[in-house]
Amino acid sequence: MTEPEPHAPAQLSEALHRRLERIERLLEPAEPEEPQRPAWRSVTLGEQRWAVSVAILTAVGLQLALPTRLTIHPHWMLPTLELALLVALAVINPHKRVDQTSRLLRSMSLALVAVISLANGWSAVKLVRDLIHTSASPGALALLGTGGAVWATNILAFSLWYWEWDRGGPAARAQGVRSYPDFLFPQMQQEGIAEPGWEPSYPDYLYVAFTNACAFSPTDTMPLSVWAKLLMMTQSAVSLITVVLVVARAVGILQ
Repeated sequence: MTEPEPHAPAQLSEALHRRLERIERLLEPAEPEEPQRPAWRSVTLGEQRWAVSVAILTAVGLQLALPTRLTIHPHWMLPTLELALLVALAVINPHKRVDQTSRLLRSMSLALVAVISLANGWSAVKLVRDLIHTSASPGALALLGTGGAVWATNILAFSLWYWEWDRGGPAARAQGVRSYPDFLFPQMQQEGIAEPGWEPSYPDYLYVAFTNACAFSPTDTMPLSVWAKLLMMTQSAVSLITVVLVVARAVGILQ
């Protein structure tokens, strides 16, 4: 019978030691993974300003097209102020993208939207008062055209508010500084349905305002903060009152 090699116990002990180390590594708790950065905290390029500029110019054109009895006198005062603020913003920040933050730019942008809302709110109140207290009305087509202009300007004004306030405005959204979103878009909830680094731009907020004015409730984009819910509720109320009164009077005229 052959005798075991003198170094066999040492090899056996080393193999057993390696096996024990492997088992210990398997039993060690896994290191916690770093939490995934939410979509609204991603840093992106600032969006281009052309879409917002077109929306503001459209709102100015609709206001100028309204009858003078529905506007603040003189008729051209508020539209001229809106154009002046738009030009001033372009001069102060001549870049094509909205990516700079300053108190002056922020104040002027909010003032511009406030003037548009003030002008359209005045027109909406005057229109509703005329429909309720005045027996004489323009033709059905003229009434529908006037009501449609007020309704469309209402959509543009609230879309600008959504765009300006969501997560601190366009520049703050591009920098990803806010911890929580005010509006939750579908592209922010699931990966793979939009390109990486997707960020809502003004057309997305315009869609939110349009669907809210038509359905009188949010559709695919949910408001999360209190101010977003209250603002959408106000827009729905204004849209509902305008549509119901204008359509009812127009039907009455046609009959």
